[in-house]
Amino acid sequence: MTMTIQEIAPLAERLCENVERVLIGKRREIRLVLAALLAGGHVLLEDVPGTGKTMLAKALARSVDIGFGRVQFTPDLLPSELTGINFYSPKTGEFSFRQGGLFTNILLADEINRATPRTQSGLLESMEERQVSVDGKTYALPDPYFVIATQNPVETQGTFPLPEAQLDRFLIQIKLGYPDEDESVQVLRRFIGDRGGAAAAPLTALEPVCGTQDLLAAIDATSRVFVHDEVFRYIVRLAEATRAHEAVALGVSTRGCIALARLVQAYVALEGRAFATPDDVKALTPHVFTHRLLFRGGRQAAQAARVLSEITGRVAAPVEDWPRV
Repeated sequence: MTMTIQEIAPLAERLCENVERVLIGKRREIRLVLAALLAGGHVLLEDVPGTGKTMLAKALARSVDIGFGRVQFTPDLLPSELTGINFYSPKTGEFSFRQGGLFTNILLADEINRATPRTQSGLLESMEERQVSVDGKTYALPDPYFVIATQNPVETQGTFPLPEAQLDRFLIQIKLGYPDEDESVQVLRRFIGDRGGAAAAPLTALEPVCGTQDLLAAIDATSRVFVHDEVFRYIVRLAEATRAHEAVALGVSTRGCIALARLVQAYVALEGRAFATPDDVKALTPHVFTHRLLFRGGRQAAQAARVLSEITGRVAAPVEDWPRV
């Protein structure tokens, strides 16, 4: 099955509207998650409890007729529960591979920072190479493979902060935030009921709006969005500026540049365009670069926003014309 770039926007709109039946007032965040999915990346949702992180992941999975799995990360979770084990059967006298929680299309890694570093590392190979290795044998993961991980930045007791190598595997990091007053009323009405009436269960009522083949075709079409070399050069210059900034101890890697380019392609495709511009890069840079920056004195999200704003304002964007196809 093939899909044109122009066909991606209607598909994304159907998915977005379906998720919005559950998650109200978060269209931009939903579209960012959809863009990450189409870009072949993974998402880290970091916010306080009760903002809809888990609901977003479940609603997206229900909107696509695709495999979904949820793993609740806890300190006693073992790496083998993620990757799988070779199980010995006394009946047959042979070992057989029993798949772990990673073997699904969309994986919700809930409260990922509550697991030990050893267990967190079980995700590294799967997120980067879409495979797991057990006892010297490699097993391919289903295609597409998409991880949505959540973590609570406030409650840190008994948690294990993700190391830089793990954070770098996430294409984007986003926060959902609280809804405004009107949106909160809509949420209550939808989940509790209008004026005391019975409320339907919005999540369980969701029906898929596309299948796996539709999603794979959209992912393939996304890679054909045109990005001029000057836009690539702009991405590289932004990354280099993070490495040279006096407040930054560890800047954005080459993987971060690739992540930004892929996200730009996907987000542009969601809007029905076949080419990327420097303005697209500038708008999406904070979502890709923020969690990849390590500052002198530790990782500071508030400082990241200021530094990236300074960098995007200082690094000149290309202005010459280029072919738009």
